[in-house]
Amino acid sequence: MHTLPLPLLAVVFLAAALATWLAGTRLSAATDVLSTRLGLGEALSGMILLAIATNLPELAITVSASLEHNLALAVGNILGGIALQTVVLVFLDVFGLKKGGPLSSKAASLVIVLEGLLVVTVLALAMVGKQLSSAPLFGWLPPVETLIAAAWIGGVYLIARARKGLPWQERGFAPPDGQRERLGHSRVKKHETFEKQGITTGRVAVRFAVSAAVTLVAGVALELSGGAIATRLGIGGLLFGATILAAATALPEVATGMEAVKLHDYQLAFSDIFGGNAFLPVLFLVAALLSGANVLQQAPKADIYLAGLGILLTVVYLVGLIFRPRRQVLRMGIDSLCVLVVYVVGVLGLLFVSKG
Repeated sequence: MHTLPLPLLAVVFLAAALATWLAGTRLSAATDVLSTRLGLGEALSGMILLAIATNLPELAITVSASLEHNLALAVGNILGGIALQTVVLVFLDVFGLKKGGPLSSKAASLVIVLEGLLVVTVLALAMVGKQLSSAPLFGWLPPVETLIAAAWIGGVYLIARARKGLPWQERGFAPPDGQRERLGHSRVKKHETFEKQGITTGRVAVRFAVSAAVTLVAGVALELSGGAIATRLGIGGLLFGATILAAATALPEVATGMEAVKLHDYQLAFSDIFGGNAFLPVLFLVAALLSGANVLQQAPKADIYLAGLGILLTVVYLVGLIFRPRRQVLRMGIDSLCVLVVYVVGVLGLLFVSKG
């Protein structure tokens, strides 16, 4: 791939990004329908399946980059992907609701707040973990990366419990003037659409498998072509992975988020983003096992900077979900405007951190 001319590399990258978008969107729809038909939608296994399926591009990039020992690109894509996917909510706020009110006001729910707190937790563990011992557990298991994976599983379990009801509140966990229908009702509507079209579970499974395969291949193509482009242009793997590559892998989230907002499932738009962001740090364990390196202990300060940026962006939206500001500026909520400004300033700051 590195021997190809730059224009051809750009074509490969754009084609892989398009394939990731189209296949990732179909994969998300097939996952929703399969989860509903198999009764996994609100179960722990269903949440894990959804998290993995919606992050297959990032998984493919992590695996490919780790096998090539290009850990800067892998880590940059994971942490930069969290920050950029959070900014997807700004896009949904502006172009999804337009003047219909801030997205966070419509999507307010204690369950969504818990999902955001899980994102903060795993990112905080990544930052703290850099300072901890790198001695492997049982002679081969990286301790910090394993702790992050365990924290994610525990958090997903608690969120699954919370979705069934919280013991200290009798009237649910969403405000009365927020989203009218239950979280995830758009997934049921997708299932009903597939039923009306006569699409069997077998066909849905085939669509899932094909879309997953295309997404994985496209993810590898993105990593290989993206790494070559970054090298050719003299851009660091961390910066490229945190911005351009992360933007390409976030395209399916944009499409599925717009669909959720269109169906008035505002909580699902937030849940998909926070759920995917909480899962991404689990890929540090994948990277560590494949590369044989302690990923977080070797991470430069720019990686920790990105983790902090992800926490900051998530906290801004958590505040918005709790206080539910009604005012809009430039067709977006105050919280979305703050997230956009913080992200732009944060990426500019990354340029200086990378040089330091």
